[in-house]
Amino acid sequence: MQSGGRCTKRHLGRAPEAAAAEADALISLPPEVLDGILTRLGIRDTVRTSALSRAWRRRWEALASLDLYFLLPEDDEGPPEGLGALDGILLRCPGRVRLFCADLDDTYAGRIHDWLSVLSRRDVRILDLRFCGGFPALPSSVFSCGRLTSLTLCGCSIPLLPPGFVAFPELRELVLNDVRLQEYGEYQLEEIIDTSPLLENLELNDVLIGGAHDRKWVIRAPNLKSFTLRSENNDGWILKDLTSLDFALFSLSDFLVHHNFSNFLSGLAQVTELFVATWNIQSTVVMPEIHLCTFHNLKILTLFMLFRKQPSVMLTFCLLKSAPNLEELKIKVCDVGEQEFEANGEFLNALWTDGMCANLQVVQMIGINWRPNEMSFIELILSKARLLHTLSIGQGDKLVMSNEDALYELLRYRRASAEAQVLFEGKTEDHD
Repeated sequence: MQSGGRCTKRHLGRAPEAAAAEADALISLPPEVLDGILTRLGIRDTVRTSALSRAWRRRWEALASLDLYFLLPEDDEGPPEGLGALDGILLRCPGRVRLFCADLDDTYAGRIHDWLSVLSRRDVRILDLRFCGGFPALPSSVFSCGRLTSLTLCGCSIPLLPPGFVAFPELRELVLNDVRLQEYGEYQLEEIIDTSPLLENLELNDVLIGGAHDRKWVIRAPNLKSFTLRSENNDGWILKDLTSLDFALFSLSDFLVHHNFSNFLSGLAQVTELFVATWNIQSTVVMPEIHLCTFHNLKILTLFMLFRKQPSVMLTFCLLKSAPNLEELKIKVCDVGEQEFEANGEFLNALWTDGMCANLQVVQMIGINWRPNEMSFIELILSKARLLHTLSIGQGDKLVMSNEDALYELLRYRRASAEAQVLFEGKTEDHD
């Protein structure tokens, strides 16, 4: 027994030595391989490698580049774990900081100026700052980060451009979520976009501009490939020279039926994929006669809509008329109330024109509750789309008839395409 005990004790005593030997074997790898390993670990685990052995104690400090993430777990509160150690990390590791992404509450929002000053000297390329409440003022030192390729700001007030601001010459992505600009800040945003010649992705989500909303300003970005715009206001956008644009998404409330809407859309005429949210148009809005440009390149159209509201249905048909080469139509329905008007077969057929959906092959409808307006639209598409081969339906959670009765109705509808199949996908949990 004693012999066995001594054997076990010697074995346990050697375990840390064996682990240290393995760690030391790893550190003999080429520096670029080690850097790749450490960078993928995340900064907290990277610092913890200093406990592996004496050889590893300061290895992380020699990293040529750092990626720094300090994000809160979902539904968590307070500052993210590890953010309080940032000053020490920046002091001990003098290498370049490629990426800095952080959730910032009141505890550390006041430190961001000092951190940005350091990050600008470290040639930070990707900056993602998410402020948690109160719209704190972003320090103007953010504009000193002249090597940025991606800038994401959320929940803050953006200051005026400082004197001497030149540009973000390497910026490829600009994302503004729930931010505030000072009065005449639209011209500041125009300048940032205009002086970022490599910009490929632009997202403006709930950007609040101080002062009046009747001033016109230009979004000009010849290399832009993806553009997202969500707003409850008409903030005077004019789209120009978006010659490389491939994808656009917009949700603009009642501006969708504004007399300037067709001019706005003409700036997106070259897209191949378009996402339009029409669900938030007020029912009381009088739908004017809209003459849209022709989307010759448009292949995929996604609509987030309400079949129970007339303006939403009318705008849907305006878009379908303007997309002669459309191949795929996706409709996400968010109806939760009763129908406010009747869009029966007679009504919808009156909106149909020759050439509509002539190349349509795939239709996907999500959130269908078998309401009469929805069924009439399904019947119309099946009876008109000659190249259709798939119509898939995902049901919502407010069904007005049984699935058996609905499917019986679907089987009775005439089909213009002999290859058209109707696929029932069951209940759809998420309509987003």
